[in-house]
Amino acid sequence: MNDSLLLRRIPWTALLAALLLFLLGLSAIARGDELYNLGEYAPRQRVWAAFGIGAFLAAALWPYQRLKWTAYGLYSVTLLLLVVVFFMPAKNYSHRWIPLGFMNFQPSELAKLAFIAALARYLMHRDSFRSWTGLIPPFLMALVPVALILKEPDLGTSLVFFPVLFAMLFAAGARPRHLVTVALLGVLSSPLLWLQMSPEQKSRIVSVFTQKDGGDAPDDDGYHLHQAKRVLALGGVWGREFSGMSIHSRRAYHLPESRTDFVFCLVGERWGLVGCFAAIVLYLYLLARGLLIAGATREPFGRLLCVGVIALLGSQAIINTAMTVGLLPITGMTLPLMSYGGSSLIATCLALGLLISVALRPTYSVTDDPFRFDD
Repeated sequence: MNDSLLLRRIPWTALLAALLLFLLGLSAIARGDELYNLGEYAPRQRVWAAFGIGAFLAAALWPYQRLKWTAYGLYSVTLLLLVVVFFMPAKNYSHRWIPLGFMNFQPSELAKLAFIAALARYLMHRDSFRSWTGLIPPFLMALVPVALILKEPDLGTSLVFFPVLFAMLFAAGARPRHLVTVALLGVLSSPLLWLQMSPEQKSRIVSVFTQKDGGDAPDDDGYHLHQAKRVLALGGVWGREFSGMSIHSRRAYHLPESRTDFVFCLVGERWGLVGCFAAIVLYLYLLARGLLIAGATREPFGRLLCVGVIALLGSQAIINTAMTVGLLPITGMTLPLMSYGGSSLIATCLALGLLISVALRPTYSVTDDPFRFDD
């Protein structure tokens, strides 16, 4: 491929948006180091970024179609790793990590990408999913990792599999009335799901409907939500970085998992409403560019791969930001590119690398526009 043509195909503005999101998140993590004095997370995040860049380059330069032939194997390996975690020591009463010495590897992060690749491989050259019975295999492919991840337990990570599943089925040509019916059945079955929830999970849902602004923080699960909104509001419009306001009470800033699940709150504290708005705009631009990449390729596996990655990043960003402002229950969900964590950052970089790999090879397989059906 001609080098100049290759360079023109790279979506540089999308890469710039991803870089700005990382830098914004890094500044928030550094702010957390300053406020809580519980370790130097920002320098470690820069180390993970170096690994992430390596993962990004490897995924971008490797022809993505080769992933097609290893997708099922990768999916099987990640399911095995999701079982292995239960034989590892628990951390915070959860079995989510495999200790590797230099880092704690979280297989569920890799499982999300393996699921996207396997589902894209399954859907690319068939139309059986346009019938009711044909929807069973794709849903089973999602339910197996979801069940294992829920048992860890990790409700937040398990939630993103279904938006990805529905987005990829829709992009592949599944009948919308089937997908809407399945979604409605899921909503109608929510009372049964409620009966299976632990008291802690029920309390987090109830706290969304009983939240109050101001006053002292509650002692129950509503504490996290109360403090999240409090820290977010402390930045005002411009943030303390621009206003120069001093910290009056560190107690007001107390927020568990501030640099992982609640990093968006630290963005608001440091950079204010302007910083939060900038983050949302950058995410929207990155997602829009990803959809353009998906639309530009005629190769079915590549198109589904792009749709899955965009659905994954978009659903994570929506769920994380919504829970920090009290629109959704608190769950363990990282914010892509911004939250602290090696597994999360490296997996996100791999996902972005796959997008770029597809962008570099939009006509890798010359065919008619895929996934077009008469009805």
